[in-house]
Amino acid sequence: MFDRTTQDIGNIVEFGHVNVRVPDQRLAVIFYVTGLGLTRDPYLLTGVDNAWINVGTCQFHLPEAPAQVLRGTTGLVLPSLDMLMGRLERVAPMLAGTLFSFARDGEVVNVTCPWGNRIRVHAPDAARFGPIVLGMPYVEIDVAPGTLEGIGRFYTEVLAAAVTRGTDAAGAFLRVSTGLNGSLVYRETARDLPPYDGHHVQITVADFSGVHRRLLERGLVFEESDASQYRFKDIIDPRSGAVIATLEHEVRSMRHPMYARRFVNRNPDVTNLFYATGHEAALWHMPPH
Repeated sequence: MFDRTTQDIGNIVEFGHVNVRVPDQRLAVIFYVTGLGLTRDPYLLTGVDNAWINVGTCQFHLPEAPAQVLRGTTGLVLPSLDMLMGRLERVAPMLAGTLFSFARDGEVVNVTCPWGNRIRVHAPDAARFGPIVLGMPYVEIDVAPGTLEGIGRFYTEVLAAAVTRGTDAAGAFLRVSTGLNGSLVYRETARDLPPYDGHHVQITVADFSGVHRRLLERGLVFEESDASQYRFKDIIDPRSGAVIATLEHEVRSMRHPMYARRFVNRNPDVTNLFYATGHEAALWHMPPH
């Protein structure tokens, strides 16, 4: 017999982007494009005051303004950690004097952006991340102790999301499915959380009106963006109504014009010095075998 529940993804069908403001577009491009080896979107937001950075089927959005720092860690999968280390070493002199740092720990490279955002880069691993070779399989959010149960109720009852609990070497966590190969992971921390600075994530939901209605009943919608998008930021415990976490969510419908948009991803190993025709594009998915 098959366990059919293994195929459920819940109401959140897509994770779109992490948005953090950056004060210097030049340094942002050096870090995200030249260092990490990601791809600046060639079609949208191509000016000097914002950059959309493609990573598989997800993005970083980097509008220019005083820096924002995600209260947590963004997880990436990149094809080669050896090549990544080489790129990071080459950009290090250009990022001197910032918070940029990196260190390898086996099959993980821990990277800090010039303004303090933490990024954990993994090698491809089908057992952990499915077929992803290039992508953003999770965003990990730090939250206050004693909040996981309430956060789980919020995502289950208000967003109708698929939620699981687990424990690993870092402790207990709550995983919220955000589509085929992605998740928001909430972890309790005893460290003092910095004040929330307005960074946000974007998700797409299937039951767009149902989520909107349940949020509206609780007074949580703070922006009615347009017909296919709205925003909320307070996460409450449905039992008490108390705010237990804050993370702005840009919520889109499956009729949003950019839903499931296909992103251009380049192969950063192909350069003007090491060029091979036909190898310019990177695939985010493992081959059939």
